[in-house]
Amino acid sequence: MGVRVATDIGGTFTDLVYLHEETGRVGLAKASTTPANFAQGVIDTITKAGLDLGEVSYFVHGTTIVINALTERKGCRTALITTKGMRDVLEITRANRPEIYNFRYRKPEPFVPRYLRLEVEERLNARGEVIKELNEEDVYRAVEVCRRENVEAVAVCFIHSYANPEHEKRAGEIIARELPGVALTLSHEIIKEWREYERTNTTVLNAYVQPVAGRYLSSLEGRLKEMGIKCDLHVMQSNGGTATFDFAKKTPIHLVESGPVGGVIGGVVVGRAIGEENIITLDIGGTTAKTSLVEKAEYKVTTDYHIEKTPYWAGYPIKVPVVDIIEIGAGGGSIAWIDNTGVLRVGPQSAGASPGPACYGAGGTQPTVTDANVVAGRINPAYFLGGELKLDAERAKEALRPIAAHFRISVEEAALGVIRLANANMINALKLISVRRGYDPREFTLIACGGGGSMHAAALARELQIKKVVVPVGPGHFSAFGMLVTDLRHDFIQTEIVRTDQVDPEHLNAIYGAMEEEAREIFAGERIAPDRIVFVRAADMRYLGQEHTVKVPVPGGRFTPETVRAVEEKFHELHEMHYTFRLPDSKIEFVNYQLTAFGTVEKPRIAELAAVAGGPERALKGEREVDYDEQGRHVSKIYERDLLGPGMAVEGPAVIEEHAASTVVYPGQRMVVDRFGNLVIYTGV
Repeated sequence: MGVRVATDIGGTFTDLVYLHEETGRVGLAKASTTPANFAQGVIDTITKAGLDLGEVSYFVHGTTIVINALTERKGCRTALITTKGMRDVLEITRANRPEIYNFRYRKPEPFVPRYLRLEVEERLNARGEVIKELNEEDVYRAVEVCRRENVEAVAVCFIHSYANPEHEKRAGEIIARELPGVALTLSHEIIKEWREYERTNTTVLNAYVQPVAGRYLSSLEGRLKEMGIKCDLHVMQSNGGTATFDFAKKTPIHLVESGPVGGVIGGVVVGRAIGEENIITLDIGGTTAKTSLVEKAEYKVTTDYHIEKTPYWAGYPIKVPVVDIIEIGAGGGSIAWIDNTGVLRVGPQSAGASPGPACYGAGGTQPTVTDANVVAGRINPAYFLGGELKLDAERAKEALRPIAAHFRISVEEAALGVIRLANANMINALKLISVRRGYDPREFTLIACGGGGSMHAAALARELQIKKVVVPVGPGHFSAFGMLVTDLRHDFIQTEIVRTDQVDPEHLNAIYGAMEEEAREIFAGERIAPDRIVFVRAADMRYLGQEHTVKVPVPGGRFTPETVRAVEEKFHELHEMHYTFRLPDSKIEFVNYQLTAFGTVEKPRIAELAAVAGGPERALKGEREVDYDEQGRHVSKIYERDLLGPGMAVEGPAVIEEHAASTVVYPGQRMVVDRFGNLVIYTGV
């Protein structure tokens, strides 16, 4: 028995959660994120927690290194080697124009310039049959260009290589031999799903960040080993599972949403414990607000993921499995500013960890959401991070004065304006994940986490008429907690289009069998015992003549004609659920075969809170005036969360404070502590 540790790097703070497996004791630590050297923030949290890494039996890490490298264009010099005639697929894209009448619209600029997009002669058809053999001389010529241009990474993506990777493998052998030390990404090792543009772009982005991610993970690994850690090191993936550092160094694109998904996984675990299977998670950190919808205790995973996509910009597709999250630039550090038309905006720019909001007193002068909450009385300046960081309310007011002067209002009114706008942005994100997808948010429970989630959640829930808000234990460290309860996971997708009335069940057995064998080999390298491996099958299916598909669960075991008929019937049912109709006489096609492989790990049990004598008065710290927007300013009771016991109830207006978060309970709302220590707010709608 030892200690299980999870660390998570955020835009402003780095969090750590640890669990003593023998005693069940949980500990938390938080330190400022260190953008100049992200590993240092992780080391700082370990030092603050006083952990002996020699006792650590499990370590998992969430990082923003990949998404930062992509959005800040801080990857490496990358070349693309592709099939002759396909070099411009990154330029052509999907010809998407989000704003059809915007004549100033520009397509996203490829991460690889045209002179580094190199063609070789070879050709396969969609069935993987060779039409033209690989011209190895072309590969050698491309290698010479890469050497001359001092390329740091090479992406290889041949057309239809998802169906037959032999040409890519041979090209990879040549490149690896001729360019030692240069990072190499072969598309079939990342994705075996069709869609040429998306597949090529995903391969390129993996190559672009591979050296950066590799250096970072190797650096962190070295520091941890110097401090005495002996266990395998794991990293959180975007698909909701974990993988080893070695796997992540080779395929870092799977870490693109490494941090945010931890909060979703934690939300599922808490939801199951309290009997709430339909939840919406709201994770408000220092830089962004993230939200995800969970139905029947199952989070949604999509391969239709883009970075930088907006209503006005097509963004860049990354076709790897990612937990379905809506993310906006509306965190505590999001800067409030006035645009050139005189309109107030909040985000997406952030004050980050350095210099941070003006109230930090670290040199920041621009007003942020945190500054506005300090002025509104929702944050206690003397108790931020449990008193570790004393906030300066006067600096917060000073930062907000230009906004107040511009609109000829008081500083307090300017603060409310910033909070209202931030809330409006968050409401829009919550609607995008629910209402816009056919879900009624009133049928869900809102689980609020992150340093700012519990501060805004009650107001957002009231606006959306959500009846219940749950603030879990340690909300400011909740993404790290989610990582502690996560299994290893690898996803496999293989494209092969065939009609269900023409498919040989033995062929389906061969496809899924090959994916399962590949999964077993990966898990063997990660030292996962065979009895801890769990497979979940699915297939993307469509009616003959359709373009898009419906994901259908597929039973385990061997396929028979009866199994195929059962899968067809399930497809009809799901198609009708999604699109309100079925075509019982139409032919059906299999398009993609999917396998999710889990390597299950021991998980910490959510402990029940010990009963304590007395009522909520024992946790009462005092009173202060708090602004509740349209409900006015009220003298509110302030409680210390750690002193509240199960069953204790607090009537709003009130604020419950803890080390890394403050929970705001509005007038007319009621908060009850459940048996696990969660704060359950009944919004009164």
